[in-house]
Amino acid sequence: MSVSSPVSRSRPPERPPVIALTAGEPAGIGPELAARLLKECWPGRVVLIGDHGLVRSRGIDLGLDMSPWAGDGIEIPMRVASRPGQLDRRNAAYVIETLERAVQGCLCGEFDALVTGPVHKGILNDAGYPFTGHTEFLAQASSSPLPVMLLVGGALRVALATTHLPLREVPDSITAERLQRVLEVLHDGLRTQFLIGNPRIAVLGLNPHAGEGGHLGREEIEIIAPVVEACAHQGMDVRGPLPADTAFTHDVLSGVDAVLAMYHDQGLPVLKHQSFGAAVNVTLGLPFSRTSVDHGTALTLAGTGRADAGSFNAALRLALRFATRPRCMPRAS
Repeated sequence: MSVSSPVSRSRPPERPPVIALTAGEPAGIGPELAARLLKECWPGRVVLIGDHGLVRSRGIDLGLDMSPWAGDGIEIPMRVASRPGQLDRRNAAYVIETLERAVQGCLCGEFDALVTGPVHKGILNDAGYPFTGHTEFLAQASSSPLPVMLLVGGALRVALATTHLPLREVPDSITAERLQRVLEVLHDGLRTQFLIGNPRIAVLGLNPHAGEGGHLGREEIEIIAPVVEACAHQGMDVRGPLPADTAFTHDVLSGVDAVLAMYHDQGLPVLKHQSFGAAVNVTLGLPFSRTSVDHGTALTLAGTGRADAGSFNAALRLALRFATRPRCMPRAS
């Protein structure tokens, strides 16, 4: 089985790219970072989906002159007023509504890509929304069968075979079928969005020392290695399973375009140690391009003016790159 790459609707060459922007949790740093982005000049339209008054007021609080910003975007009002750092579950519906509107616009071709600000999963769940993360939400909202989370920081790209799961559930979730589909989505995403002709992918093992020949677990022998071999027979340049503790060395990384980790905290700490505050979260496997920040809502920083917009800025720049690049047609299933 081969997973098809999503096909984006062609953008008329005379029209600049249109990027949807959601600011995320209103009590977090997202609105003030969005205000900073909206003050900059971009090679395309950036359409804010959310409460314009909130973003404008947070920008003014930072000392920004928001008068030149005409409020290009789609107005969705908060349910109640928000103060920096103070969560209110009554605004959970507002956060969900901004995401739903963004997905709707991406699916119909109104937007060429989506950039999302950080949300607070806890308050969304407290309000009754079973929200495990943007990745899963956007996949469900767009009827995408298998999203793949990819973090990009500098020259390092780390994808995840599983995303937001309790650690005890990870081994049971790594099946041969799922792992092969993840590798296919990752491979096609590197080709179609990053324009890497023949992506080289390193696959990590699940257990310490990649299972130590079966003495520390058999997932590598029974699942991971056979899938890697099958994908190699399909023509992919894929290698593994590699021990995670030595995979992020210069010699290994210099020979690959992306690393596939088996779970969230196996691969992302390395990338965030190297690039935190400047890395970008990319969701592969959607019928549109989506990027996001590499950090959370940072409630303690909200309203202080100390939040760094580097990751949000990088996410928007990457979304613009995706939106202006031709994407390959899907491979035959």
